[in-house]
Amino acid sequence: MLVIEDLGVEVGGKQILNRINMEIPSGETHILFGPNGSGKTSLMMTIMGFSGYTVTHGKIIYKGEDITNLPVHERARLGIGVAFQRPPTINGLKTRTIVEMCHREVTIDIEKAAEQLLATEFLDRDVNDRLSGGEIKRSELLQLMAQQPDLILLDEPESGVDLESMAIVGEAINMLLHRGIKKMPMITPKKHKDIVRENRKSALVITHTGHILNYITADKGQVLFDGVMCCRRNAREILKWIDEYGYRECVECMNY
Repeated sequence: MLVIEDLGVEVGGKQILNRINMEIPSGETHILFGPNGSGKTSLMMTIMGFSGYTVTHGKIIYKGEDITNLPVHERARLGIGVAFQRPPTINGLKTRTIVEMCHREVTIDIEKAAEQLLATEFLDRDVNDRLSGGEIKRSELLQLMAQQPDLILLDEPESGVDLESMAIVGEAINMLLHRGIKKMPMITPKKHKDIVRENRKSALVITHTGHILNYITADKGQVLFDGVMCCRRNAREILKWIDEYGYRECVECMNY
């Protein structure tokens, strides 16, 4: 699904990512751990193709296609979706409208989807206007449900979310990643040939605390530290080491 080869990235003339290598097979969910300022969000923004993140070397390959130089909208059309940690407020654009705009290969019953995410009350409000942290996450996931991307990038999905909302967010993420459209009665393919492929969606989930692992299942974990990918192993094993020793001691122990 995603292959990153020897990727280097600059922001404002400063090198922030160095020789990043990553592979996420189809159907797998990978957790990217790292302390604040380690470059996790920068990597996600680079994968999505946002301006300001200059690739100095290396490649980003999605489904066998080199997308390193593609603009954001083309990557979205190819099936890459993102949920931001702190998405902007968009005055004058209703949440319902942006969800309708996100349709790719499916038709969504917006009312049913919003009801499942407890998002009905802000469907007709401006996007993210005066929403709590949990409400913003649910709004982002509602948009992803409409888009149904094959590669999902989630930036700190547990950040700013209370426990009640976190359970809803976790359930929605699992629906997107593991249950497929067949398990979501509010979603139907636009064409008969759009057969749902169970467990084919992949995800890169960025986290600092690791709390998201209480709600989703991960196939692998990786640590990004000071702009360098340091290790790859079982996500829960990594989290245990981080909880016990902290990031720096953990990375040094893993021969960084």
